[in-house]
Amino acid sequence: MPINEVGNGFALIGGSMGFKTLQSPGANIRELGRVETPFGSSQPLYLLVDNGLIYMSRHGIHGYEVSAPFVNYRANIWALKELGVERIIAWSGPASMDELLDIGEIVVPADVIDETKARKYTFYENLGLGFIRQNPAFCPCISEALVQVCVERFGRCASDRVYVCTEGPRLETVAEIRKYKMFGGNLVGMTLVPEAFLAKELEMCYAPLCYITNYAEGVRTREFRPGVLFEGLLDDNERHAVDAAVAALPEIAVAAMELLSNKPRDCKCGKSMERYRRRGDIGDDWRTWITVGEK
Repeated sequence: MPINEVGNGFALIGGSMGFKTLQSPGANIRELGRVETPFGSSQPLYLLVDNGLIYMSRHGIHGYEVSAPFVNYRANIWALKELGVERIIAWSGPASMDELLDIGEIVVPADVIDETKARKYTFYENLGLGFIRQNPAFCPCISEALVQVCVERFGRCASDRVYVCTEGPRLETVAEIRKYKMFGGNLVGMTLVPEAFLAKELEMCYAPLCYITNYAEGVRTREFRPGVLFEGLLDDNERHAVDAAVAALPEIAVAAMELLSNKPRDCKCGKSMERYRRRGDIGDDWRTWITVGEK
């Protein structure tokens, strides 16, 4: 696929059920294909023609083809930057360590704790770049828009919760969940790291939109059920709430995008690399940042 800027500068990164959710009757979706990057091939990209939103499913378009630890996050974020994306809404389906959150509830997290172990975290391996502040962890402008849309639709939106990102693909132990709660975590999932950090390295705005898929291990007593999703951590009645939440996510993302479409990017996300720019380490062409120091 030739690299051209398309869309309106917004992208939605979806989860394992994302592409199926978008394929409603009459949906006008154009396949853009994969983007070849210095870090390998991205996942396939799609353009929602009616609103200009670019869509990518991090796990693949046919479900959970690639589990979270093995997603090529660097290629995916690089590809979105190549297509002119400046703002990313990333949906994720974490478990809740907080019984005050209902299954299927939509949450806009405020912060993240990184408990991953073996992922490619940075574009700037072996370079003197990437020493970037992480407060706030997510773009405050996108988060504010997402919260506004959710409150208008549902009457409330938890926006002060902390997402703990684990390595996977296994689920967490009871003892690990106790540890994460002691750290101040409320949600536990596997997908926001290193996406959020990589987006910031390329001066892109990034914020998550989460829906609660189940209660984490040990939060509530649940019998083991072999052969079903989450092996009993999610019961049949709760599954309907999860399906409803997933169906609502694209509409919420588009509504937030519309709120932001005529507003300037007056957050600090677009200046993450400013120190290196002023110091003369990098130039205006972001594609050359990964080759700093090469002769």
